[in-house]
Amino acid sequence: MMFAKALRGRVRSGEITTSVRFWLNPRVRIGSRYPLLDGHIEVTGLTEIDASDVTEAMAQEGGFESLEVLMQTARHGRGERVFLVSFRFVAA
Repeated sequence: MMFAKALRGRVRSGEITTSVRFWLNPRVRIGSRYPLLDGHIEVTGLTEIDASDVTEAMAQEGGFESLEVLMQTARHGRGERVFLVSFRFVAA
């Protein structure tokens, strides 16, 4: 999983543990690890949700200042399905 440079330190510290993603299909699997900085992201949960279910609180928990900013960032590709990904950072 990729994260904006500004969010990576907060992911590494454990402050950010969820991310809303717009994908065509799921791009991660529960239990899988994905490299980030000096460790890995381990996916602990993956739930498909409706775009209307994304809240201001979800945006802030994901490190964004507002729901609007999250949506602008997350909707950068062709993906129409919305996933809430839970994860933890595992140091190397």
